[in-house]
Amino acid sequence: MLSLFGLLAGLVLLIVLTMRGVNLFILAPLCALFVALFNGIPFWLADNPANFVQGYMSGFAGFVSNWFLMFLLGALFGKLMEHTGAADAVALAIVKRLGKQRAVLAVVLACAVLTYGGVSIFVVAFSAYPMAVSLFKDANLPRRFIPAALGLGSVTFTMTSAGSPEIQNWIPIQYLGTSPYAGWEVSIIVAIFMAVVGYCWLMKMIKNAMAKGEKFEGRDADPVVGDKALPHPIMGILPLLVVLLLSYLLHDSMQQAALIVALTGGVSTLYLLNRQFLTSLGQTLDQGATGALIAIGNTAAVVGFGSVAKLTPAFAAVVETMTHLPGSELIGAAVAVSVIAGLTGSASGGQAIALPEIAPVYLERGVDAEQLHRVVAISSGALDSLPHNGYVVTTIRAICGESHQNAYWPVAAVTVVVPTLGVILAILLFQWL
Repeated sequence: MLSLFGLLAGLVLLIVLTMRGVNLFILAPLCALFVALFNGIPFWLADNPANFVQGYMSGFAGFVSNWFLMFLLGALFGKLMEHTGAADAVALAIVKRLGKQRAVLAVVLACAVLTYGGVSIFVVAFSAYPMAVSLFKDANLPRRFIPAALGLGSVTFTMTSAGSPEIQNWIPIQYLGTSPYAGWEVSIIVAIFMAVVGYCWLMKMIKNAMAKGEKFEGRDADPVVGDKALPHPIMGILPLLVVLLLSYLLHDSMQQAALIVALTGGVSTLYLLNRQFLTSLGQTLDQGATGALIAIGNTAAVVGFGSVAKLTPAFAAVVETMTHLPGSELIGAAVAVSVIAGLTGSASGGQAIALPEIAPVYLERGVDAEQLHRVVAISSGALDSLPHNGYVVTTIRAICGESHQNAYWPVAAVTVVVPTLGVILAILLFQWL
């Protein structure tokens, strides 16, 4: 009982203090230490890895070691898309066809195209934010809903769908022996469901807020979408297609490494096609590398917290309970991954911790690996978006300059509730089809 109390109290502390603005690099290890103290986990033992220091750092360093190249290449790809104007060109093309009266839909679709094309979700938010501000201003929409629009297009129906180059769709491959296209038939239906329900719900929230008198409020520091020369939209779309094509052609032979090759191909194509629009390659590379370090650092910090939590007796008991839930085996897998992703505040981190524990259990029971892959991917993108999630913190605060109090609840609706409904639908479809 004390072990479970310490685990839950540590998680609540992590969430509450994150909402109050405490830096994750400081907060996550402190909360992990709190959990360790309540569970009698020693601070350091040279001859025993079951201690706080080694537990936290093995989780932190292990995640960085496994995924740094993907984060780096995704960030470089995104920064090149941003600095060459290719991202603006693609977004403007979408806006031109939809019209400014469909500002929210334009933001969601622009983020979706960039995310599914391989741009890191963190970088997508940076790239799309100036366009979102401009569109919301022209439509006089409350700006506190911008993070939700960015999140809906980035971390829901595209991030965990079949064929997505995002790492949340690739982590299960090494544990399940599947491909990024696992369960694609069901994935298409679920993605459409999440996109439609999420968009309709977001629009309803915005309309209710406007009915209460909310409107766009400008700031002196607002970014301005300038009149600089932009490449043709096709010059931004082609690199996205290169990423998708290479990941499709190489995923069987190279598995996880195919994503590195695909992103490298996308970065190279993007630079070659649009280098005349790039003012400073060095500055772009510097910002991309810094962005990658921040993004993976925030994620790894909470993965370290999850690694310490994994050492507690309560964690083992929770996993045991999850893997023996009544009904479909997919339900237990979805609940286990969702809970651990919520605990770590990271879809990728939650998968990295949960899959080594649950994948062998379910595969031994004869669960279809492709179904398991898709359910794990979708469910990891639900409870991960609690307030302490690295993407949520970065998007709401660092990018959009909002507070959790004003902006988080719309974000939660479209990035927590909608994906939860999506994973329920996926499990039902796998049972019926």
